Amino acid sequence: MIMNLTVLSSLVLVSVPIGYLAWSLLSVDRKSRTATLAILSRGRRVAEVQEKKSSGFIAAIGYRLIPPAYVRKLDRLLSLAGRPISMPLEKVLAGKVILGLTGASLGLYLSAVGTTPIMKLAGLFLLVLGYFIPDLLLYSKGQERQKVMQLELANTLDQMLISVEAGLGFEGAMARAGENGKGPLAEELVRTLQDMQVGRSRRESYTALAERTSIPELRSFVQAVVQADTYGIAISRVLRVQAKVMRVKRRQRAEEKAMKLPVMILFPLLFFIFPVLFIAILGPAVINTVVTFSGQ
Repeated sequence: MIMNLTVLSSLVLVSVPIGYLAWSLLSVDRKSRTATLAILSRGRRVAEVQEKKSSGFIAAIGYRLIPPAYVRKLDRLLSLAGRPISMPLEKVLAGKVILGLTGASLGLYLSAVGTTPIMKLAGLFLLVLGYFIPDLLLYSKGQERQKVMQLELANTLDQMLISVEAGLGFEGAMARAGENGKGPLAEELVRTLQDMQVGRSRRESYTALAERTSIPELRSFVQAVVQADTYGIAISRVLRVQAKVMRVKRRQRAEEKAMKLPVMILFPLLFFIFPVLFIAILGPAVINTVVTFSGQ
């Protein structure tokens, strides 16, 4: 009986992750993703479609089991990650349920079978890790996307400043930067223009742009643009000041990384490079000393 339960649990623990992985790979609509990115790069008017809550049984279970505040946190992580087509909110919730059950099963099995404290700790680790894997993936993807946007911000503001000084309006300069640019920042600019086209006010569209990012520089730029639009300040002056500030901050970030570099390479030097150098330099001398004294 115990052997049958072990075989059955092993089959379940192996088949469920493999089935979910196959479902994740087969459900990616690559043609739709390519078409959407092409539309965004051309700056066409596309209405934003809100995702339905759930169309699957597992996602419905996820909506019932996961607290609403935590669902909103996941939606925020998805927003920072750019809302990838392959990872809608319902799929993330379904993945949390499946991976959580898989991790809990593996954790309970290891805790029941293992007799050492290390095995019990490994079971507890698997239980927690299985549930939080989607959060870690979304957080990592969001951080990478925010770093790319931060690197593109100074050059994008320079392009917008050139366009405004050449005679274009601010929205025209934003559209030009979105059409000519590549990457997440250009997509966010196009989406902001689309929000204005579907009827949202400028203030709401700019505020939504700031809420979809965690970059302090971009938030400061949006706040300056909103204040300039409210008080009637010339937008060219605001862009000129903001572009200068962004260039200074980019140089400061580069200098900060350069100053952190000696500290970052200290541990590899101590544990990997210095021992090899000591062996290569002092090794022959130590060998000759040992041979000399042993011969005497």
